[in-house]
Amino acid sequence: MVSYLTILEKGNWEQTIDKSRFISLVFPVKTVEEVNLGLEKARQLYPNARHYVYAYRLYEGKLEKSTDDGEPQGTGGRPVLDVLQFRELWDVLVVVIRYFGGILLGTGGLTRAYGGTARQLLDQLEVSRLVSHTIYEVEAGYNWYETLKYQYRLNNWVTGSEDFSATVKVEVFVRDEERQKFEERLAEFTEREVVCREKGSILRAESVGSRC
Repeated sequence: MVSYLTILEKGNWEQTIDKSRFISLVFPVKTVEEVNLGLEKARQLYPNARHYVYAYRLYEGKLEKSTDDGEPQGTGGRPVLDVLQFRELWDVLVVVIRYFGGILLGTGGLTRAYGGTARQLLDQLEVSRLVSHTIYEVEAGYNWYETLKYQYRLNNWVTGSEDFSATVKVEVFVRDEERQKFEERLAEFTEREVVCREKGSILRAESVGSRC
């Protein structure tokens, strides 16, 4: 079963340290192409900055990368990537932009500034867990509709679209780890009077709040 933490919303946060302005942006991403679009957007939103430090992690292929963009090696991108790794976040791009204020911060100061600006932003955002679900279509007579809806709620099986025609067809999203339980339970309490078909799979988001 696929299951990982991510952030599904964009966000920004900034602070000023010794006259340098640090701005952090977060973008949900799935591919390197989307990463590049996010970087382009960051440069458009905040032009003429001295540095565009960034880090990202992509779940597909377990790909992760960071760059210091002209800052001393290991003082920019690495601290941002450390924040993403510590929080176990995937499919996320974080860009930290610096407008230089004329005062040198030193390697320790830069590390704290870039890592801290990324951390402050992520502290304010909701974290979601993406979990693989199997999509079922359950077809039944109208006499089963309310009973089935009750069972879905009782077992935390999420429903989707509904089609009311000669019979009732309802989409049901079931965690992959609960497939056997769902199929057995459905057959048991309906005495096999309903039709259940697999329609594919999907990653669904489940909120886990913030991870400070």
